[in-house]
Amino acid sequence: MTTTVRKYCIQTLGCQMNVADSRYVSDALSRLGLEPTEDAREADVVVLNTCVVREPAERKARGRLAFLGSLKKHKSDLVIALMGCLVGFRKDRSLEECFPFVDLFLAPAELEPLLSLVANRLGRPAAGRLPATGCRDRQIPLLPAGDGVTALIPAVAGCSHSCAFCVIPSRRGPEKSRPMATVLREARHLAARGVVEITLLGQIIDRYGLDLEGDCSLSRLLNAVAAIQGIARVRFLTSHPAWMSDAIINTVAHNDKICPQFEIAVQSGNDEILKRMRRRHTRDDFRRLVDRIRVAIPEAAIHTDVIVGFPGESEKQFLDTCRLLEELRLDMVHVAAYSVRPGTFAERHYTDDVAPEEKKRRLKIVEELQRDIQQEKNRALVGSTVEVLFESREGSRWYGRTPQNRIVFASSRSARDLRGKLALVRITDYGPYSLIGETIAPQ
Repeated sequence: MTTTVRKYCIQTLGCQMNVADSRYVSDALSRLGLEPTEDAREADVVVLNTCVVREPAERKARGRLAFLGSLKKHKSDLVIALMGCLVGFRKDRSLEECFPFVDLFLAPAELEPLLSLVANRLGRPAAGRLPATGCRDRQIPLLPAGDGVTALIPAVAGCSHSCAFCVIPSRRGPEKSRPMATVLREARHLAARGVVEITLLGQIIDRYGLDLEGDCSLSRLLNAVAAIQGIARVRFLTSHPAWMSDAIINTVAHNDKICPQFEIAVQSGNDEILKRMRRRHTRDDFRRLVDRIRVAIPEAAIHTDVIVGFPGESEKQFLDTCRLLEELRLDMVHVAAYSVRPGTFAERHYTDDVAPEEKKRRLKIVEELQRDIQQEKNRALVGSTVEVLFESREGSRWYGRTPQNRIVFASSRSARDLRGKLALVRITDYGPYSLIGETIAPQ
């Protein structure tokens, strides 16, 4: 039976991989003739793409579902699709009992059931609509959407490392690299649509190609994407200290289009906690890696992730993390308080014995420490000239990022539209999280 389906709303929670998956969904629904809306109350189809890496993210997803359930009571023909890590690649069947109003439960990156349902509502054939590539028995459309400036391309799906705190292996499945030809085809398509910066994604992106035949290393992939006409910048994330090789570092050092920015999660500055986390690296391993990067690429920015309040973490062990951050003075630290995640090694073997108030205290200490470090680093950039890729206009200023991923707000005396353009900016002011400047001349 044909019904009217005009608008879709996608709500995305969590990491860049979820953002990339949502863009695939958006592109596919747009091809079926639907229009996007940010207001779920206006939509005929709502897709909630979820994250459960931390407990707060899962609570937020369940809260959104409660709202959508109340919405459907007044709009019975509303299509609700629950997608992502809350569902998991094995599909958590208990969700059907908890949320009976949800029409579809989709694993991460799974689209075909949603597209078939929408096509049926529109009275169109379900087959032959989209070119697709297989990814762990799920269909991913060949051509992702871009916003005209930047885009994300998954290069490695899932993870097989099973760190003690992490749900990704059980939610997104084992590690699997996408074929290089597929990734490059998507990158060329995006470049043709005006995208100038591409970020390659993977839970451990450094391991790209280890499960593929032939020379399919991350270094080769980075160089190949950077060689595509129209692509001005290439980024990659996230890296693991145990897999960041000299080959990758040298590739970044010798290719101007590959941004000198590294996302390498240390998680703790104490070796005993790292061992309990099953991280496969030590404090000194991370310190030596940072030194190698800074020797090869002095201007490189290094970001990291830290978890505070992991089971068994003492005050002394927490302070080891603080001392490591003070010593290394990294460019950004993403800090989170440990939360128990069902099915993880930590949930099965450890007791969550650090009080919530103590976790909050430790988290605040790291945030304030890193804010001061970033404030000093940004202060040192006042008077310098940086290259910025502008992504949008924010009020009277243009918003963009440097190759090191520093946020810049810049004024321009020219009336020229700078969106998607590279320009030189003289830095005039700063804060801990962004820089302020004025354009010199577009390149």
